[in-house]
Amino acid sequence: MKKRIYKNVTIGKASRIEDFVVIGKPPRGRKDGELATVIGVGATIRSGTVIYAGNKIGKNFHTGHNVTIRESNHIGDEVSIGSLSCVEHNIKIGNAVRIHSQAFIPEYSRLEDKCWIGPRATLVNAPHPLCPKVKECLKGPAIEEGAKVGANCTILPGVVIGRDSLVGAGSVVVKDIPPSSVAAGNPAKVIKRISDLKCRYKLIKRPYEPR
Repeated sequence: MKKRIYKNVTIGKASRIEDFVVIGKPPRGRKDGELATVIGVGATIRSGTVIYAGNKIGKNFHTGHNVTIRESNHIGDEVSIGSLSCVEHNIKIGNAVRIHSQAFIPEYSRLEDKCWIGPRATLVNAPHPLCPKVKECLKGPAIEEGAKVGANCTILPGVVIGRDSLVGAGSVVVKDIPPSSVAAGNPAKVIKRISDLKCRYKLIKRPYEPR
């Protein structure tokens, strides 16, 4: 099988779909074509990617290799998802979001415009896994506009990473991080403001200018 495109799938012009890609796969309990799948113009879907039915994806969408995107997500324009990442269902992803390789984004998460998720970052949504009522309290994290989550971070259920904030690599975030803050550690704590950051290579005055 070179590639499989299921029924009720719309792919925009100038898109490149590589071999061994599956698009529009019906989730359990749904029939082929029951849920519409839309991918905007200029997409690049690399080999091994599986996109389930019911996704609405904007223009210039890119995936790495072996990406899994479950059903019923709303994904904006100019979004990139790196190789071996998994995006579960019922997630809202804004415009110009970058999800690096091997990241995990669970259902009911929210990723706002221009946020950045580092490689192997793990977002979780179940406060008590295997609890008999677990499906009633699933709540993914919210990564607000322009926030950046470093490599190998773990973000716990329902946590809000504030606008333009930065979470240091390897951190475990158990509570909300205020906007324009730098947080790090396990558990993560605010250690400075974004405005306090300086370029270690002295290339520019500040890595992130205030908006």
